[in-house]
Amino acid sequence: MRTTLTIDDALLRQLRQKALDSGKPFKQVVNETLRAGLSQGASSQRETYRCPTFSIGALAPGVDLTKANQLAAALEDELLMEKLRQGR
Repeated sequence: MRTTLTIDDALLRQLRQKALDSGKPFKQVVNETLRAGLSQGASSQRETYRCPTFSIGALAPGVDLTKANQLAAALEDELLMEKLRQGR
């Protein structure tokens, strides 16, 4: 069956290179690549991602982590002011 696709330039270069390296026709490489990608997605079960957690230790007096964005902004402002004072 014929169809028209728009393929990203970088992907097109990779497919053409794969066809050259393997000596297979371009359309065969495209079909094999699509088939492999589709079968991989259907058969593999993804493992649940787990993000490790770490203790940050005791907080300094007056630090409220529920306002972490405000704290980060204040620290960034302090750093910027210090750089300005030093002329950097």
